Amino acid sequence: MAYPTTVPCKYTIGKTIRQEDYSVIKETKKTYAVEVVSKKLLQDRVNIVRNEISTLKKISQGHRTLLSLHNYFETENNLYLVTDLTLGGGLLERIYEDGSYFERDAVNIVRNITEAIAYLHDNGIIHRDLKPENILFRTNDKNSDLVITGFGISKIIDPENFDVLTTICVNPAYVAPEVLKELEHGKPVDMWAIGVITYFLLCGNIPFEDGELLAIIQADYRFEPQECWERISERAKDFISKLLNVDPESRLTAHQALNHSWFCEPLPNQVSDPPRRFNARRIFKKAVNTIRVVNDLSHANNSNILNLIEESRKDADESVVDVLYID
Repeated sequence: MAYPTTVPCKYTIGKTIRQEDYSVIKETKKTYAVEVVSKKLLQDRVNIVRNEISTLKKISQGHRTLLSLHNYFETENNLYLVTDLTLGGGLLERIYEDGSYFERDAVNIVRNITEAIAYLHDNGIIHRDLKPENILFRTNDKNSDLVITGFGISKIIDPENFDVLTTICVNPAYVAPEVLKELEHGKPVDMWAIGVITYFLLCGNIPFEDGELLAIIQADYRFEPQECWERISERAKDFISKLLNVDPESRLTAHQALNHSWFCEPLPNQVSDPPRRFNARRIFKKAVNTIRVVNDLSHANNSNILNLIEESRKDADESVVDVLYID
Protein backbone atom coordinates (compact mmCIF):
# COMPACT_ATOMS: atom_id res chain seq x y z
CA MET A 1 0.00 0.00 0.00
CA ALA A 2 1.49 3.35 -1.05
CA TYR A 3 1.20 6.08 1.56
CA PRO A 4 0.43 9.69 0.58
CA THR A 5 2.69 12.62 1.32
CA THR A 6 2.33 14.25 4.72
CA VAL A 7 2.49 17.75 6.18
CA PRO A 8 2.54 18.74 9.88
CA CYS A 9 -0.61 19.94 11.64
CA LYS A 10 -2.40 19.85 15.00
CA TYR A 11 -5.80 18.61 16.15
CA THR A 12 -7.56 19.39 19.42
CA ILE A 13 -9.21 16.29 20.91
CA GLY A 14 -12.67 16.63 22.45
CA LYS A 15 -14.75 14.43 24.76
CA THR A 16 -15.14 10.69 24.30
CA ILE A 17 -18.28 9.74 22.35
CA ARG A 18 -18.08 5.94 22.69
CA GLN A 19 -15.60 3.19 23.54
CA GLU A 20 -14.85 0.19 21.32
CA ASP A 21 -12.63 -2.87 21.71
CA TYR A 22 -9.41 -1.30 20.53
CA SER A 23 -10.31 2.32 19.92
CA VAL A 24 -11.90 5.44 21.42
CA ILE A 25 -14.26 7.68 19.42
CA LYS A 26 -13.78 11.36 20.27
CA GLU A 27 -15.53 14.57 19.33
CA THR A 28 -13.75 17.41 17.53
CA LYS A 29 -14.67 21.10 17.33
CA LYS A 30 -16.02 20.56 13.83
CA THR A 31 -18.73 18.09 12.98
CA TYR A 32 -16.40 15.10 12.73
CA ALA A 33 -15.41 12.25 14.99
CA VAL A 34 -11.86 11.05 15.59
CA GLU A 35 -11.41 7.32 16.13
CA VAL A 36 -8.30 6.88 18.27
CA VAL A 37 -6.92 3.38 17.70
CA SER A 38 -4.33 1.97 20.08
CA LYS A 39 -1.41 0.34 18.27
CA LYS A 40 -0.57 -1.51 21.48
CA LEU A 41 -4.02 -3.08 21.63
CA LEU A 42 -4.04 -3.98 17.96
CA GLN A 43 -0.48 -5.29 17.94
CA ASP A 44 -0.28 -7.53 14.88
CA ARG A 45 -3.77 -6.52 13.71
CA VAL A 46 -2.84 -3.02 12.55
CA ASN A 47 -3.51 -4.32 9.05
CA ILE A 48 -7.23 -4.33 9.94
CA VAL A 49 -7.19 -0.55 10.37
CA ARG A 50 -5.04 -0.13 7.26
CA ASN A 51 -7.64 -2.14 5.37
CA GLU A 52 -10.47 -0.02 6.80
CA ILE A 53 -8.67 3.14 5.69
CA SER A 54 -8.19 1.75 2.19
CA THR A 55 -11.89 0.87 1.87
CA LEU A 56 -13.17 4.13 3.34
CA LYS A 57 -10.96 6.16 1.00
CA LYS A 58 -12.60 4.40 -1.93
CA ILE A 59 -16.21 4.91 -0.82
CA SER A 60 -16.12 8.10 1.27
CA GLN A 61 -18.96 10.52 0.53
CA GLY A 62 -20.23 8.17 -2.16
CA HIS A 63 -23.37 7.07 -0.31
CA ARG A 64 -25.22 8.74 2.56
CA THR A 65 -25.54 5.47 4.53
CA LEU A 66 -21.83 4.64 4.47
CA LEU A 67 -19.29 6.10 6.89
CA SER A 68 -16.99 8.67 5.27
CA LEU A 69 -13.30 9.06 6.10
CA HIS A 70 -12.22 12.70 5.97
CA ASN A 71 -8.58 12.32 7.10
CA TYR A 72 -6.27 9.90 8.84
CA PHE A 73 -2.91 10.18 10.55
CA GLU A 74 -0.84 8.55 13.28
CA THR A 75 1.48 9.09 16.22
CA GLU A 76 3.86 6.67 17.88
CA ASN A 77 1.09 5.13 20.01
CA ASN A 78 -2.13 5.60 18.04
CA LEU A 79 -3.77 5.71 14.66
CA TYR A 80 -6.37 8.47 14.12
CA LEU A 81 -9.30 8.23 11.70
CA VAL A 82 -11.31 11.43 11.15
CA THR A 83 -14.81 10.30 10.16
CA ASP A 84 -18.44 11.38 10.14
CA LEU A 85 -19.86 12.26 13.54
CA THR A 86 -22.64 9.86 14.53
CA LEU A 87 -24.57 10.91 17.64
CA GLY A 88 -27.75 8.86 17.31
CA GLY A 89 -26.44 5.68 18.92
CA GLY A 90 -26.55 2.15 17.56
CA LEU A 91 -29.37 0.10 16.11
CA LEU A 92 -29.78 -2.00 19.28
CA GLU A 93 -29.95 1.06 21.51
CA ARG A 94 -32.47 2.78 19.23
CA ILE A 95 -34.83 -0.20 19.35
CA TYR A 96 -34.56 -0.33 23.13
CA GLU A 97 -35.17 3.39 23.59
CA ASP A 98 -38.21 3.39 21.29
CA GLY A 99 -39.75 0.66 23.44
CA SER A 100 -41.75 -0.88 20.60
CA TYR A 101 -41.13 -1.58 16.96
CA PHE A 102 -43.21 -1.93 13.81
CA GLU A 103 -42.62 -4.00 10.69
CA ARG A 104 -42.74 -0.87 8.56
CA ASP A 105 -39.79 0.48 10.59
CA ALA A 106 -37.82 -2.64 9.75
CA VAL A 107 -38.68 -2.21 6.06
CA ASN A 108 -37.15 1.27 6.04
CA ILE A 109 -34.02 0.23 7.92
CA VAL A 110 -33.37 -2.89 5.85
CA ARG A 111 -34.00 -0.99 2.60
CA ASN A 112 -31.39 1.61 3.59
CA ILE A 113 -28.88 -1.09 4.51
CA THR A 114 -29.51 -2.97 1.27
CA GLU A 115 -29.14 0.18 -0.84
CA ALA A 116 -25.76 0.83 0.78
CA ILE A 117 -24.62 -2.75 0.23
CA ALA A 118 -25.72 -2.53 -3.42
CA TYR A 119 -23.51 0.55 -3.75
CA LEU A 120 -20.57 -1.31 -2.18
CA HIS A 121 -21.04 -4.33 -4.42
CA ASP A 122 -21.34 -2.11 -7.51
CA ASN A 123 -17.97 -0.64 -6.54
CA GLY A 124 -16.34 -4.01 -6.01
CA ILE A 125 -16.40 -4.02 -2.20
CA ILE A 126 -17.64 -6.75 0.16
CA HIS A 127 -18.35 -5.56 3.71
CA ARG A 128 -18.08 -9.01 5.40
CA ASP A 129 -18.96 -7.78 8.92
CA LEU A 130 -22.55 -6.57 8.77
CA LYS A 131 -24.22 -6.73 12.20
CA PRO A 132 -26.34 -4.41 14.38
CA GLU A 133 -23.27 -3.14 16.23
CA ASN A 134 -21.94 -1.72 12.96
CA ILE A 135 -25.17 0.12 12.13
CA LEU A 136 -25.41 3.58 13.72
CA PHE A 137 -27.72 6.57 13.47
CA ARG A 138 -26.32 9.91 12.34
CA THR A 139 -28.47 11.98 14.75
CA ASN A 140 -31.02 11.46 17.53
CA ASP A 141 -33.87 12.42 15.22
CA LYS A 142 -36.49 9.72 14.75
CA ASN A 143 -35.98 9.83 10.97
CA SER A 144 -32.20 10.00 11.14
CA ASP A 145 -30.08 8.50 8.38
CA LEU A 146 -28.27 5.25 9.14
CA VAL A 147 -24.49 4.99 8.96
CA ILE A 148 -22.83 1.65 8.24
CA THR A 149 -19.40 1.28 9.86
CA GLY A 150 -16.99 -1.60 10.61
CA PHE A 151 -14.96 -1.90 7.40
CA GLY A 152 -11.92 -3.51 9.06
CA ILE A 153 -12.31 -6.86 7.28
CA SER A 154 -14.00 -5.59 4.13
CA LYS A 155 -12.51 -6.61 0.82
CA ILE A 156 -11.93 -4.60 -2.34
CA ILE A 157 -12.19 -6.89 -5.34
CA ASP A 158 -9.80 -6.26 -8.21
CA PRO A 159 -11.81 -7.02 -11.37
CA GLU A 160 -8.61 -7.44 -13.37
CA ASN A 161 -7.19 -10.01 -10.97
CA PHE A 162 -10.20 -11.45 -9.14
CA ASP A 163 -9.47 -13.77 -6.24
CA VAL A 164 -12.32 -15.39 -4.32
CA LEU A 165 -12.13 -15.07 -0.55
CA THR A 166 -11.51 -17.90 1.84
CA THR A 167 -10.56 -16.17 5.10
CA ILE A 168 -12.92 -16.42 8.08
CA CYS A 169 -14.86 -13.25 8.93
CA VAL A 170 -15.51 -12.03 12.47
CA ASN A 171 -18.93 -12.75 13.98
CA PRO A 172 -20.33 -16.29 13.55
CA ALA A 173 -23.91 -15.18 14.26
CA TYR A 174 -24.01 -13.23 11.00
CA VAL A 175 -21.57 -15.29 8.93
CA ALA A 176 -22.79 -17.24 5.90
CA PRO A 177 -22.44 -21.06 5.76
CA GLU A 178 -19.82 -20.98 2.99
CA VAL A 179 -17.54 -18.87 5.19
CA LEU A 180 -17.77 -21.25 8.15
CA LYS A 181 -17.05 -24.16 5.83
CA GLU A 182 -13.99 -22.24 4.62
CA LEU A 183 -15.23 -22.30 1.05
CA GLU A 184 -14.80 -19.64 -1.59
CA HIS A 185 -17.11 -16.71 -0.94
CA GLY A 186 -17.96 -13.25 -2.20
CA LYS A 187 -20.79 -10.71 -2.24
CA PRO A 188 -23.53 -13.19 -1.15
CA VAL A 189 -22.07 -13.21 2.40
CA ASP A 190 -23.36 -9.65 2.88
CA MET A 191 -26.82 -10.69 1.72
CA TRP A 192 -26.89 -13.54 4.26
CA ALA A 193 -26.04 -11.00 6.99
CA ILE A 194 -28.91 -8.77 5.84
CA GLY A 195 -31.20 -11.78 6.22
CA VAL A 196 -30.04 -12.33 9.81
CA ILE A 197 -30.42 -8.62 10.63
CA THR A 198 -33.93 -8.58 9.14
CA TYR A 199 -34.92 -11.64 11.19
CA PHE A 200 -33.59 -9.92 14.31
CA LEU A 201 -35.42 -6.65 13.62
CA LEU A 202 -38.75 -8.43 13.16
CA CYS A 203 -38.75 -10.72 16.19
CA GLY A 204 -35.99 -9.51 18.51
CA ASN A 205 -33.86 -12.67 18.31
CA ILE A 206 -31.24 -13.88 15.87
CA PRO A 207 -32.09 -17.09 13.97
CA PHE A 208 -28.94 -18.93 15.09
CA GLU A 209 -28.48 -18.39 18.81
CA ASP A 210 -25.36 -18.87 20.90
CA GLY A 211 -23.12 -19.46 17.92
CA GLU A 212 -24.81 -22.69 16.77
CA LEU A 213 -22.36 -23.23 13.92
CA LEU A 214 -23.88 -26.48 12.62
CA ALA A 215 -27.29 -24.83 12.38
CA ILE A 216 -25.76 -21.96 10.42
CA ILE A 217 -23.95 -24.31 8.04
CA GLN A 218 -27.22 -26.16 7.37
CA ALA A 219 -29.33 -22.97 7.35
CA ASP A 220 -31.47 -24.68 9.99
CA TYR A 221 -33.73 -21.95 11.35
CA ARG A 222 -37.43 -21.51 12.09
CA PHE A 223 -39.78 -18.56 12.34
CA GLU A 224 -40.18 -18.79 16.10
CA PRO A 225 -41.63 -17.93 18.54
CA GLN A 226 -44.96 -18.33 16.80
CA GLU A 227 -46.66 -15.51 18.73
CA CYS A 228 -44.12 -13.09 17.27
CA TRP A 229 -44.08 -14.28 13.68
CA GLU A 230 -47.85 -14.57 13.33
CA ARG A 231 -47.85 -10.77 13.32
CA ILE A 232 -45.31 -10.53 10.49
CA SER A 233 -46.23 -10.40 6.80
CA GLU A 234 -45.62 -13.34 4.49
CA ARG A 235 -43.56 -11.04 2.29
CA ALA A 236 -41.11 -10.48 5.12
CA LYS A 237 -40.75 -14.21 5.71
CA ASP A 238 -40.23 -14.78 1.98
CA PHE A 239 -37.58 -12.02 1.91
CA ILE A 240 -35.70 -13.63 4.79
CA SER A 241 -35.97 -17.12 3.30
CA LYS A 242 -34.45 -15.94 0.02
CA LEU A 243 -31.50 -14.44 1.88
CA LEU A 244 -30.92 -17.24 4.41
CA ASN A 245 -30.39 -19.69 1.56
CA VAL A 246 -27.53 -22.13 2.09
CA ASP A 247 -26.63 -21.87 -1.61
CA PRO A 248 -24.94 -18.51 -2.22
CA GLU A 249 -25.71 -18.68 -5.94
CA SER A 250 -29.44 -18.87 -5.17
CA ARG A 251 -29.36 -16.06 -2.62
CA LEU A 252 -30.84 -12.72 -3.65
CA THR A 253 -28.32 -10.15 -4.85
CA ALA A 254 -28.56 -6.64 -3.42
CA HIS A 255 -30.38 -5.34 -6.48
CA GLN A 256 -32.74 -8.31 -6.55
CA ALA A 257 -33.49 -7.75 -2.87
CA LEU A 258 -34.35 -4.10 -3.53
CA ASN A 259 -36.95 -5.26 -6.04
CA HIS A 260 -38.58 -7.69 -3.61
CA SER A 261 -42.27 -7.11 -2.89
CA TRP A 262 -41.52 -6.47 0.80
CA PHE A 263 -39.92 -3.18 -0.27
CA CYS A 264 -42.03 -2.40 -3.29
CA GLU A 265 -45.60 -2.93 -2.10
CA PRO A 266 -47.50 -1.44 0.87
CA LEU A 267 -47.83 -3.69 3.89
CA PRO A 268 -51.30 -5.08 4.67
CA ASN A 269 -53.20 -2.90 7.14
CA GLN A 270 -53.31 -5.58 9.79
CA VAL A 271 -49.50 -5.77 9.82
CA SER A 272 -48.96 -2.05 10.42
CA ASP A 273 -51.75 -1.43 12.95
CA PRO A 274 -50.34 0.10 16.20
CA PRO A 275 -51.44 -2.84 18.44
CA ARG A 276 -49.40 -5.27 16.33
CA ARG A 277 -45.94 -4.59 17.62
CA PHE A 278 -43.47 -6.35 19.85
CA ASN A 279 -42.14 -4.94 23.10
CA ALA A 280 -38.55 -4.08 22.24
CA ARG A 281 -37.46 -3.66 25.84
CA ARG A 282 -38.77 -7.09 26.80
CA ILE A 283 -36.66 -8.88 24.20
CA PHE A 284 -33.71 -6.48 24.13
CA LYS A 285 -31.78 -7.98 27.04
CA LYS A 286 -31.97 -11.52 25.66
CA ALA A 287 -30.95 -10.37 22.20
CA VAL A 288 -27.98 -8.40 23.50
CA ASN A 289 -26.82 -11.30 25.67
CA THR A 290 -26.97 -13.64 22.66
CA ILE A 291 -25.01 -11.21 20.53
CA ARG A 292 -22.41 -10.84 23.27
CA VAL A 293 -21.99 -14.62 23.42
CA VAL A 294 -21.25 -14.88 19.72
CA ASN A 295 -19.02 -11.83 19.88
CA ASP A 296 -16.99 -13.56 22.59
CA LEU A 297 -16.51 -16.50 20.27
CA SER A 298 -15.00 -14.23 17.65
CA HIS A 299 -12.44 -12.43 19.85
CA ALA A 300 -9.06 -13.94 20.56
CA ASN A 301 -6.22 -12.86 22.84
CA ASN A 302 -8.38 -10.36 24.72
CA SER A 303 -7.57 -11.34 28.30
CA ASN A 304 -5.88 -8.00 28.94
CA ILE A 305 -8.38 -5.96 26.98
CA LEU A 306 -9.60 -3.77 29.86
CA ASN A 307 -6.08 -2.73 30.85
CA LEU A 308 -5.16 -1.97 27.25
CA ILE A 309 -8.33 0.04 26.67
CA GLU A 310 -7.57 2.12 29.75
CA GLU A 311 -4.03 2.75 28.49
CA SER A 312 -5.44 3.70 25.09
CA ARG A 313 -7.84 6.13 26.74
CA LYS A 314 -5.01 7.78 28.65
CA ASP A 315 -2.91 8.08 25.50
CA ALA A 316 -5.82 9.73 23.69
CA ASP A 317 -6.56 12.32 26.37
CA GLU A 318 -3.89 14.78 25.21
CA SER A 319 -5.47 18.21 24.70
CA VAL A 320 -3.35 18.96 21.62
CA VAL A 321 -1.80 16.20 19.50
CA ASP A 322 1.13 16.80 17.14
CA VAL A 323 0.47 14.59 14.13
CA LEU A 324 1.11 14.13 10.44
CA TYR A 325 -1.74 15.26 8.23
CA ILE A 326 -2.45 12.91 5.31
CA ASP A 327 -4.36 14.13 2.26
